[in-house]
Amino acid sequence: MTGTPKKDRHVFQAIGLAKVVIEDGKVVEVGEPRLNYCPIYKKFRGMEKITPEAIRENIEFRIRDFGLCTENRKVRADDYVSFGVSEILSSAMAEGKIDAAVIAADGCGTAIVTEPALLQGLCGRISGLIETSPLQVVLDAVGRDNVIDPEETPIDQMKGAEMAAAKGYGKFAVTVTRPKDAEDLRKTYGDSVVIVSVHSSHINRAGAQTYFDNCDIITACASAPLREEAKNRDILVAGNKVEIYGVSDTGKRMVVDKLAASGRKPYAGEELDEPRPLLSAEKVMDYIAHER
Repeated sequence: MTGTPKKDRHVFQAIGLAKVVIEDGKVVEVGEPRLNYCPIYKKFRGMEKITPEAIRENIEFRIRDFGLCTENRKVRADDYVSFGVSEILSSAMAEGKIDAAVIAADGCGTAIVTEPALLQGLCGRISGLIETSPLQVVLDAVGRDNVIDPEETPIDQMKGAEMAAAKGYGKFAVTVTRPKDAEDLRKTYGDSVVIVSVHSSHINRAGAQTYFDNCDIITACASAPLREEAKNRDILVAGNKVEIYGVSDTGKRMVVDKLAASGRKPYAGEELDEPRPLLSAEKVMDYIAHER
């Protein structure tokens, strides 16, 4: 590595869309959450209400438990929840439905992974990554030739897709947090790419339409516009907490296959237990410009 080493700093838009900053293995900043309640954290961590104190406690638990944002990072894992994006993609990879996935994770930024357990380990318990710095344990596992820049660890899913295509992967998934990326990926790579929206609470009405026009799989997160647009689309819905939508034929197959493997069925009108409040992005001003 040449030059001045990058500062050990990792920034997330974490639980409840609160800004969280980790430096040198310590939580140094926790912002105010925009959500009061998340059913996933209620189910798995008993979090009745999202507060800065509860967020800090959870992030510090993750640092202790699997080394989040530290050189103690556990990089491989089995399914964490029975059904989520990383679980869907890991299963699809194991079954040969995709050859690789372009993801973003602490310690490497945007990376190409081809191992299901590595994909699950890096992505299963993080969300909303905005900025990260190199972790050698992660770079060793992923391979430095599978990240955009092992010294700067940027997050750029379009460049990651370019790398995956250049490496010759015939069918690869890309996770996106911006509608424009979804649109550009579809125009550039057609059906050779499986486009998956993640961390989508910030999406507005126009973004929701763009996602449904281009994505194969969409996570609803806490977005009201995505839920409204879903009513107008011929899609498959999974879950009654944070819904996942199978949009294209490819996306529907991947979602329903993972549901079946988990002993579950598509959503059929069960009572909803959703994040609160659902967000209308036109009224949400955030510290990162998702729509740039």
